[in-house]
Amino acid sequence: MGFTIAEKILAAKCGKSSVTPGEIVEAYPDLVMSHTATWRSVSVMNKVGATKLYDPDRLAVVLDHIAPAKSEKNASDHQACRTFVRKYGVQKFYDVDAGIAHLVLMEHGHVAPGDLIVGTDSHCTIYGSLGALGTGIGYTEVTSVWITGKLWMKVPETFKITLSGQLRPGVYSKDLMLHLIGTLGADGCSYKSVEFYGSAAGLSVSERMTMTNLAMEMGVKCAFIPPDANTEEYLRGRLKDASRYQPVFADGDAVYERELGVDLSTLEPMVACPHEVQNTKPIGQVEGTRIDQAFLGSCANAKYEDLVVAARILKGRRVHPNVRFIITPGSKEIMLEAVKTGVATTLLEAGGLFTNPGCGACAGDGGVMADGEVCLSTANRNFLGRMGSSKAEIYLSSPATLAASAIKGAIADPREFF
Repeated sequence: MGFTIAEKILAAKCGKSSVTPGEIVEAYPDLVMSHTATWRSVSVMNKVGATKLYDPDRLAVVLDHIAPAKSEKNASDHQACRTFVRKYGVQKFYDVDAGIAHLVLMEHGHVAPGDLIVGTDSHCTIYGSLGALGTGIGYTEVTSVWITGKLWMKVPETFKITLSGQLRPGVYSKDLMLHLIGTLGADGCSYKSVEFYGSAAGLSVSERMTMTNLAMEMGVKCAFIPPDANTEEYLRGRLKDASRYQPVFADGDAVYERELGVDLSTLEPMVACPHEVQNTKPIGQVEGTRIDQAFLGSCANAKYEDLVVAARILKGRRVHPNVRFIITPGSKEIMLEAVKTGVATTLLEAGGLFTNPGCGACAGDGGVMADGEVCLSTANRNFLGRMGSSKAEIYLSSPATLAASAIKGAIADPREFF
């Protein structure tokens, strides 16, 4: 019997010829990412008395949450991070101007097919869009990897999802994932690896990032879209060492715990309703719901392509006067591209408000809501109190649905603009 992508990567990272689902292995990650919570891992390192890192080149630190600092406590946390990277010579450090960790690391060529990457954020699963095994771990585990270079991991079972057909105008990978999350549930893929096939090959790398990011909301340990020409093109010029491009593929006779299919042509715009991502509904069931704020941001949908989608709908139109339209690009690179191409101008002229690149309102940093207010967001989570008041409501959608809704002042079907 053959092996899945996760099985092959974990076998390689623990120096074994093969591994089996359920097996506990001692793996050596290629990269361990920590964001603004790095200060917590530094604190643990100090408590255990460690004074040496296993390999500083395997560390990446990105200050993306609550950035720039909004309080003296935030500033102190950031200071601890900067002191740490300087003391130990961590070269892969990105300060508060860079953007969201996941997007920054991929843009700068720190993620390659076949890599094992762990980090202090559950949405590390996004690295599977480039064929890497990405998964989130706690800050104490991060400290352990800093010191020892390794960690215990259980080999996951794998689900195979085959996509057929094509997405219709106005429908995007965000809608696909909200459909899957609503169908399978928040724990439908708990500690599983998911591999996407079929029409997934026709989707852009940006759309793939949304898919593997949102897969976390089904409970996955990791998610993959096998590398192809799109992956290679995205990484061309980003990987400083071309030999790092080592795609890993599942064997033809790999064993899957479950297989299911989705016909993309049958999908319609979806919305996740308060206060769980799995509480999804077709656009028709929530259309007309008043919104006070529209947030275009997060590592799920603040990529350049996402801004373009919103700009195409908003061009020549105005945001409803009762809506605050907040745009937080995922990275400096994305913001610069939006400025150069005029996308930023279109969004600003429509009534949008740009903030600095980063996590922004998704992490409760700006865009805070008052009691009774409603926000439509392109983020990956809509948990109670995530954007301020616990008496506010958060809905999730694609950038296209968000733009259409910002114009109408209520949740709207984007297909009328196509």
